[in-house]
Amino acid sequence: MKSIFKVFAGIVASAMILTACSGTGIISTTERTAQNLSSTDENSVDSNLQIAIVSSPNGVDDNSFNEDIYNGINAFLKKYPGSEVTPIRESSGDTEASMETVSEIVEDYDVIVCCGFQFSKIGTLAGEFPQKKFILVDSYPTDSDGREVVCKNVYAMRFKDQESGFLAGMAAAFESRTKKVSVVTGMPFPANVNYQYGFESGVNYANEKYYTGVKVVELVHYAGVDDKGRNIGGNYIGSFDDTAKGKVIGKELLAKGCDVIFVAAGQAGDGVFDAVKEDRNSNLMVIGCDTDKFDDNKNENEIIVLTAALKNMHDNVEKQLENIVLGKFKGENALLGADTDSTGYAKGNGKSKLLSYTRAKLDQAYKLIKSGDIVPASQSNGMTPDDFTGLH
Repeated sequence: MKSIFKVFAGIVASAMILTACSGTGIISTTERTAQNLSSTDENSVDSNLQIAIVSSPNGVDDNSFNEDIYNGINAFLKKYPGSEVTPIRESSGDTEASMETVSEIVEDYDVIVCCGFQFSKIGTLAGEFPQKKFILVDSYPTDSDGREVVCKNVYAMRFKDQESGFLAGMAAAFESRTKKVSVVTGMPFPANVNYQYGFESGVNYANEKYYTGVKVVELVHYAGVDDKGRNIGGNYIGSFDDTAKGKVIGKELLAKGCDVIFVAAGQAGDGVFDAVKEDRNSNLMVIGCDTDKFDDNKNENEIIVLTAALKNMHDNVEKQLENIVLGKFKGENALLGADTDSTGYAKGNGKSKLLSYTRAKLDQAYKLIKSGDIVPASQSNGMTPDDFTGLH
């Protein structure tokens, strides 16, 4: 099976791809109306699905991105106990290796859930196996030439991560005592860049509208470079599993006076949490990402998690699995945000330390994001955080 993916660029595979996927060319912005393709005739399946979840090196128990997706699958299994899931951990995080892993297992499962940007080339494989269903999280499928495609058998979801990041930035600005905050991310994939841009936009908004006077601290030697080779600043660990490096960056930011750090780096971000715990300063706080992390991170008895920037992957994954069973599955490149309650921040069930004033201001901003009156900077809308104030 290892050779399957390598021959997809051939003439025969190309012909099959055209029947399953619709090429759109390279899309300059994801802020567009999602394209839909129905696959009604191919949706006749029973409720006993064989599901594989292929994750990054962190696995499905990373207490972050992968785990939230896995939780959505497990929620589906509670409703349909005849189905089964097999977690498959791709150990390198490399794009080609990730696709090789999927190609090796594609014939053995009804549905394959792929976690992350490294699986974007799934469009080619989907064209070769139109009878299989794929759920792609945090990326859209591309063909062998890197062109974005919409496939009948792929539901691909991306999120307006900048919206959740924006709320994290506002929270940091309101709650910081030192007036120095920062964001640490894993790799400069689009989702992470959008988290960074959103966070910095949120700080700018709080500074302009509420005069918080907060500075975002960036370490030049950890600045990110995006897929177009541009320096985008921020603090990038360079992986999603290097906790040691995350800890080094965390300690350096604390030494610079940061007392609130937003972490969007998967398991590598745990190193930042460790740096804060070891500092033993009860005024230091971390903003989590994807999952709340509230109960798992304490400095002795002191909770260090201020809140978390959330995106609703679990519900959306569960919904698409159920759509497969019900014959309602549609291939789509979906962009999900506040308008579908797919972005937000952790605030319920005591899962935050936010002051009531801060929560009130965040809720006000969320309504404006939902209505489109606030549009944070993101890699996809061509706006940088330096351009954004949110004031009209």
